Amino acid sequence: MVTLLQLFVAALVLVFIAFLMLIAYLYLTTEPKPYTKINESEKYFKDPNKDGSKVAFASIRDKPTKNLSVIVPSYNEEERLPIMLDQSLEFLESRLKKNSSLTYEIIIVDDGSKDKTSEIGLEYSKQYGTDKVRVLTFEKNRGKGGAVRIGMFSSRGEYVMFADADGATEFPDLENLEKAMKEINTKEHKMAIVCGSRAHLQNEAVAKRSIFRTILMYGFHFLVWFFCVKGIKDTQCGFKLFTREAALRTFYNLHIDRWAFDVELLYIAQRLRIPIAEVAVNWTEIDGSKMTPVWSWLQMGRDLIFIRLHYVFGIWKIDKTIKSE
Repeated sequence: MVTLLQLFVAALVLVFIAFLMLIAYLYLTTEPKPYTKINESEKYFKDPNKDGSKVAFASIRDKPTKNLSVIVPSYNEEERLPIMLDQSLEFLESRLKKNSSLTYEIIIVDDGSKDKTSEIGLEYSKQYGTDKVRVLTFEKNRGKGGAVRIGMFSSRGEYVMFADADGATEFPDLENLEKAMKEINTKEHKMAIVCGSRAHLQNEAVAKRSIFRTILMYGFHFLVWFFCVKGIKDTQCGFKLFTREAALRTFYNLHIDRWAFDVELLYIAQRLRIPIAEVAVNWTEIDGSKMTPVWSWLQMGRDLIFIRLHYVFGIWKIDKTIKSE
């Protein structure tokens, strides 16, 4: 007669075998190095003021020639993008008039959109000039993480940030991130990251969500803390500021191209001992999100577990030798 102890041992053996099969699957199906290839057409932007002639993007390995680069990942954003650009350009132009050293560029990364996102971006390039607004158009969709990564690689700023195309975060809050950046960017290696945060709005968000979505939210936050990133309350806010060196070292090590890329990015930063600060921002939920709440959170939860397993078992490794030339 089979005892409970025997059943328990058999169950443990099956779990162990399943775990070994999962690790074997990860080794066999995972590319160990990040996909950092830039397609030929993605190395250039169009200048609408010169009959659409192509001009080569800069490289993040070059010396910076602007104070700030703003990367705007965009997928089918023809409706929301103009509102975000109007607010950010009004702010950036206003402070440039007051202080000529606060030069900037905005790089709109069209992540394989099926609408007129690129055309909208080019209208701003025509109005403000390509020294200030550039459009990087992908041949096919890579995901938000992939769009931010290639935008970063094409930037000219001493400081580089990414901001969501929906304009959910009030762009003038950038000054609060810059203030925090000055406080933590004190080491010789010039590496620091400041994350915009909606954590102070969590109670209000819980009040508006269903019980099921609230459970999913807390479950995701627990997985982030347990598997990957500790000490950061809001890893997913699309409003983050980097020093140029921090952006170079983190994004060249980044593997995840979809929604969970922020978590891996901060995991890499903590492993590299890059100082990270978190600053509260004014945020408003904007209609038109590309995320499907339940399904996207489940996908991100899966990615969090996979991120941890890939690094723990040495499938993915952080290259600490990467640095600007």
